[in-house]
Amino acid sequence: MIEGAGNGEAVNTPYTLQPIGRVSSPLVTREDAPRQGDEGAPPAWLEFEPAYEEALRDLATGDEILVITWLHRADRTTLRVYPRGDRERGLRGVFSTRSPDRPNPIGIHRVHILEMESALRFQVSDMEAIDGTPIVDVKPVLRPQPR
Repeated sequence: MIEGAGNGEAVNTPYTLQPIGRVSSPLVTREDAPRQGDEGAPPAWLEFEPAYEEALRDLATGDEILVITWLHRADRTTLRVYPRGDRERGLRGVFSTRSPDRPNPIGIHRVHILEMESALRFQVSDMEAIDGTPIVDVKPVLRPQPR
């Protein structure tokens, strides 16, 4: 059995992710969603559980953030895809693509906070995730520091 990074855990040990919120979007099916957020995705609302209000405290309108989601409608058995559905590009291993279908369907969305209705609900740009998509984390986009 392959062990984890020195901590004694097996690589295939299941992990539990607890959603911290959900995406509220006019996109309701996968077919509605653009392939990337900057390809015409409408603004969407991020709605968080009250237990995470303190964790969201320092976010502000105008901030650029990474929203990590669990792509709950993905096919977790997919290992190869035609990039962007283009058969002329040939089959590729899913880890070399941005396909939502993958063994662990984690979505990464680079968005700007457009409006903060409350500490637990704010609107973001360029969110291609569909309505109801679970949010599992939020991280700031870091800028290079001057040397």
